[in-house]
Parts: sequence; C-alpha cells; structure tokens
Amino acid sequence: MLSGPPVSSTVSPEQLLERFQASSPRQRQTLLRQLLQRRQELVPLIQEQLDGLDATSEDWIGGCLLQIVVETDAPGRDALLARYPDGWLAVASAAGIDYGPLQRHLVLQEYEAADRLTASILRKLAGSEAERRGYVYFSEVAAMPAVDLESLDRLWLAYSRGRFGFSIQGRLLAAVDGQWERLWPRLGWKLNGVWTRYPGSFTWSLEAPEGHMPLINQLRGVRLMDALLRHPCLARRIAATARN
Repeated sequence: MLSGPPVSSTVSPEQLLERFQASSPRQRQTLLRQLLQRRQELVPLIQEQLDGLDATSEDWIGGCLLQIVVETDAPGRDALLARYPDGWLAVASAAGIDYGPLQRHLVLQEYEAADRLTASILRKLAGSEAERRGYVYFSEVAAMPAVDLESLDRLWLAYSRGRFGFSIQGRLLAAVDGQWERLWPRLGWKLNGVWTRYPGSFTWSLEAPEGHMPLINQLRGVRLMDALLRHPCLARRIAATARN
C-alpha cells in the first residue's frame, strides 16, 4: 500500500510527479490514471524529471513520462521532444544497429511499426543469410550479441510501462510452468484454439494483453521463441523480472 493521503486533484503537479517517481513499478500503475488526467499540467515539469533519471537503468518511468508529453499540446511540448529526437533511453549495439528509429516508433506508441522493425533487427542480428531468407532459424539465436538483445528488451519495457518485451514473455511462460499452449492465450496470440490473425487482429496498443509484443513468429513453432528466451542474456533478465 502507498503511504500518505490518496492522490487527488488537490495534490500539486510537483507532488504527483514526486510520488510517481518514488513509487514501485507496481504502485505506479495505480497512479498512471492521475498522471494522464493532468498531463497538461505536468509537461513543464517533466524535463527536470527526465534530467534527474538514469537513462541506462531498467526503470520504465522515463519512457512513460516522454509518452505523456507526446499525448499533449501543452506549451513546451515540441521543445521538450526536440531534446530527445531518438528517444530517452540509452541503448547500445555490438552490431552497429541504430536503435533511434525503433525508439521513435515506441515513443509514439506506433507498436505495429515497432514490431516489424524489431523483426528486421533480429534478422540482422542473425546474419546475412537470415536477412536474405526473411526469417531467423532457431540455431542462429545463440550467436546474437547479448547487448543487442538486452537493448531490444529494455526498449520494449521502457515504452510499454513494463508490460511488453522478451523478459515479460519469459516470465509469463514460467508462470504457466513452461507450457506453451497455456502461454499463447495469455499473450493474446491464440483464442479458443485459433491463432490470432496477423496483423489485423493483434492489439497494437497499451491495451493489449501483457507480453503481447514483440511478436515472435509462433507459426514456425516454439523453437525460435524458446531459443530466444533461453539466450543467456535474456534468461538472466527473465529471472530478474520474476523476482520483481
């Protein structure tokens, strides 16, 4: 439970942001509605908040605040967004990949475009043969650079309020005791035994089920997704997510 008085319209914007930042990720979910209702008031304060955050951390608060700015027409909005043309999160690549385009899609909640770009990046990480054929073999996953898989996961987490990403999918798989057929409905990839039709029947928004994105082509079976979630980098992140 959060301590102190309940959040209301009598709380100042400064106090609301302070409380949001000080809360745990789970507690923040209960405060998001207040932030969204008062986002016009918050825009002038968000720059200072972002300046005080660690862009290399696992916390999704910075991504959330930047998305709140996008959803307003408040004075200062454009100037603030111009300071982060490639997004707020600091990510790295061992493969020379520019994650700016992906981060921009995610900031704008253009999740279908972000998902397609993520698939393209995975093919590039797998190598020229994967790019040529248009899909990744499960056997190509082990050689993918850990830093890039971590960057992809962190980007999806940061701009989904901690709801999307490989590590979330791995946590949900563990929660159903590794039973893939129980996982698909939880992700919204299968309903009543029927695969969700791509792309029109997927939910490309924050209203999607937890773990809904990024989409790993389940129609090729589970071997690719299993290989990704078992990659040492992602396996460590899944274990850390499960502890939180």
